[in-house]
Amino acid sequence: MTTPLPPIPGAPSWPYCAHGADPVTEPVGCRGIHVPSHTACLAHLTDIDRDGYLAGLTSGTDIDHRGTPFTRLLLDALLDALRDPATGHPRLGVARFDSATFEGTARFNATTFMGLAVFNRAVFEDSAWFPSATFEDSAWFSSASFKNAAGFESATFEDVAGFESATFQGDAQFGSAAFKDDARFGSAIFKDSAWFQSATFEDGAHFGSAIFERSAWFASATFGGTTGFRSATFESVAGFRSATFQGDARFESATFKSVAGFQSAAFKDGAGFRSATFQGDARFESATFENVARFESAAFKDDAGFRSATFQDNAWFESATFGGTTGFESATFERDARFVQAVFERTDNVGPLVCSGCVVLSGAMFNGPVTLSLAGRRVECRRTRWSSTAELRLRYATVDFAHAVFEYPLTIAAEPDPFLLPDGQPVGEQACAGAPDAGVRLASLRGVDAAHLVLADVDLSGCLFTGTVHLDQLRMEGACSFADVPSGLHWRRGRPVRFTQRHTLAEEQHWRARQPAAVPGWNTAVPGAGHAGPAQMAPVYRALRKAFEDGKNEPGAADFYYGEMEMRRHDRAGTSRSERGLLHGYWLLSGYGLRASRALGWLVAAMLVTIFLLMGFGLPGHSPKQKATGTVPPGGGRVTFEIDKEDPQNPIGERITGDRFETALNVTLNSVVFRSSGQDLTTAGTYIEMASRLLEPTLLALAALAVRGRIKR
Repeated sequence: MTTPLPPIPGAPSWPYCAHGADPVTEPVGCRGIHVPSHTACLAHLTDIDRDGYLAGLTSGTDIDHRGTPFTRLLLDALLDALRDPATGHPRLGVARFDSATFEGTARFNATTFMGLAVFNRAVFEDSAWFPSATFEDSAWFSSASFKNAAGFESATFEDVAGFESATFQGDAQFGSAAFKDDARFGSAIFKDSAWFQSATFEDGAHFGSAIFERSAWFASATFGGTTGFRSATFESVAGFRSATFQGDARFESATFKSVAGFQSAAFKDGAGFRSATFQGDARFESATFENVARFESAAFKDDAGFRSATFQDNAWFESATFGGTTGFESATFERDARFVQAVFERTDNVGPLVCSGCVVLSGAMFNGPVTLSLAGRRVECRRTRWSSTAELRLRYATVDFAHAVFEYPLTIAAEPDPFLLPDGQPVGEQACAGAPDAGVRLASLRGVDAAHLVLADVDLSGCLFTGTVHLDQLRMEGACSFADVPSGLHWRRGRPVRFTQRHTLAEEQHWRARQPAAVPGWNTAVPGAGHAGPAQMAPVYRALRKAFEDGKNEPGAADFYYGEMEMRRHDRAGTSRSERGLLHGYWLLSGYGLRASRALGWLVAAMLVTIFLLMGFGLPGHSPKQKATGTVPPGGGRVTFEIDKEDPQNPIGERITGDRFETALNVTLNSVVFRSSGQDLTTAGTYIEMASRLLEPTLLALAALAVRGRIKR
């Protein structure tokens, strides 16, 4: 009977070989388990005993070689002894290789493990090859160390595959591997590339806290159950090209330090989750993408959650499909977020999210009611299609809405205060730090049918309106502002110019800035603004005027009536010369009936001219005397008198006197209100009074009309 060895710190729990033990340097020695009926491990048996043991093995035999150090020749000899004569491949029952050490290449090609296969804490000093191996029971490689390449291509795991805390220092190759039950790679470390192309995970795939220090490839992989990458770290490329997620995909707190992608385009720099499909929930809450995140053509069949995710580089969601709720609450994009041609099937709320770059939604389709809440520098919604009601609540943003299509009410509104999360906490807006203000500016509405559009508290000073249809039905709520004309006095071609303050279109600003004699202060056109002229701008001013009138904003409508008349006056192609002359006179006298000061100024000037003309030519020197003439018949009889009055005559001598000024003033004031003064006038004075009674009441009426246009509601 063998006396058991006393317990030694670090010694295994099984009866071990202890070959080479030294009380000082190596108190344990060889940790290999005893071969049945022997006191040494397989590596340290005598040749005769080893040959006898191997000769007694048959295909499907249970083996236990925990802690045993294997050379390549020793492992090959063991597997040869377990080959199935029918297939020529090794066939093992229960296989225990816990803490075993494989010094040379470990080849388990096409090996079948009929029972439990345990390689926990095993050390593979060189390559480990398990291609086409079959694990009919659980396979455990927990805390195993693969110091060179590990190949499990086309391997089949019928039961649980456990690789928790395993370390792969070389390539880890699981291409086309089939995991019929749970695949557990939690806390595994992949120091080189990890290859899972076309692998099939029929149940859960658990990679929580795994670390991928090089590329991680899951192209065309199929995940049938819950897929968990919680707190996983991808130091380099994470490639999920054409991967399919049939269950929930959870990437909470995952860190992507290089490219992570879901794009349909070809890989660039090895990036891509190309055309990935998520049939269950996809969760990326609190995930961090330190490099480009690519989700192009990804299909999210159910909910997609990116709550509190951080994208430190560009995020690409081009042509992605979101079938369920899309959650980007408190997500931060430190560069651009591109959703070009993305499809949102039934999204009811996107955001609030923060983007320091540009949010590109051009060509995107929203098939359900949606509220888009974001704080960003620029939002591009060109050619977007909105198939239901929508509301865009924005901060800091400049919005380009050119050629967007919507058939239901759509609101673009500026949010005055920071967005709030469901728990009442404000969304951090550090990414927008440095912006001049939190206001919202609209860049373009070209090609839009504005019949169902509502703008609230939006800056329209740079908005392009030419080409917009049903602009007269546009609704503007709150403080919607437009560009103003240059202020102050300017000199143009040697004469002073001062523009009456009014709201203008951006197109008029651009057009006036292009004129050869343009004064400073007009806004120049930005690239892509086009070259609209007066003929194109007049209908826009007319439509906006009607929109303001329908909104009972008469003062606002007055500015756009002024703009319409200005464009007609400057339109040399569509307006005849005579009409332009008439408009020029209308502008000169009263600012198209909108400038009371101008009309009153002309009225005062006309009255002064009338007064001085009457003083000079219209008032007689004295009141004419009556004369009577009659015929006295011969011999007496009745006398008949005929009374005549002399024409008033201008005086000879001094004409400009106080009395004559007072009289002329009374005549002029009476003429302003269409009354006759009753004053005797010279013939010239009569005509002067007639002209005054025609011109001056007209100027007074124009002034009254201008005042009414400014105060009417």
